[in-house]
Amino acid sequence: MTPGTLVLLHTPHTGADAWGDLPEMLRSYGLDVVTPDIPDLDGVRYVARASLIIAATAPDVPLVLVGHGSAGPLLPAIATAQRAAHRPVGGYVFVDASLPRAARAFQDHSHATEPALPSAQAGAPVNAHGPGEAHPHVHMNGHAPHRNSAPPGQAEPPARVPVAGPPAPVPADWPDAPCGYLRTHADRTATPPQDGADSRDQAVREASLRGWTVVQHEPPAAVAQTLSELIATL
Repeated sequence: MTPGTLVLLHTPHTGADAWGDLPEMLRSYGLDVVTPDIPDLDGVRYVARASLIIAATAPDVPLVLVGHGSAGPLLPAIATAQRAAHRPVGGYVFVDASLPRAARAFQDHSHATEPALPSAQAGAPVNAHGPGEAHPHVHMNGHAPHRNSAPPGQAEPPARVPVAGPPAPVPADWPDAPCGYLRTHADRTATPPQDGADSRDQAVREASLRGWTVVQHEPPAAVAQTLSELIATL
């Protein structure tokens, strides 16, 4: 398919800068890209903030929602909000992400049983060549993100306190548009394996069983190239 706008949704409690240079690479391919920045929210609060930011950009449709890590389970709820605003969603892509679960699974939701996103993956940029493996609060260039920095001569600000929200529900009729899954080479081959790698292996198997398009990114192709080619098949 040819999307009107790609909406890149970062893992909750990171930020849009976790995508690294991926958005710019996608734009260089002629794609319209929106990257909501929602660093301090999750669950339904993340969905609400993302929906406001998307609306403010007046995106072209159809949208393709791209979720990284634990943003994956939020895509159906974000899509519901977009359809309610008469913005159709033409597809979904999960990048090294958890998959949405049925409503009953959300009723039994527990952070103790939810597969955790790897700490390095959660905070490092997903650059055009693959997710970075830097410290959770350090960019690939070694500098900390601006939101965590203090002016010279001043004490460092206290760490952000995540605002936990209730999990976002998954509509019974989801998925309502084609889905794809992208497993990046960096996540798949990290040594030692990233925390939660087994859960992402399971997500790949489940996506295949559902008949979704599943792509394993391989260098020297850039992640942006592989992602754009996957979207074209939806």
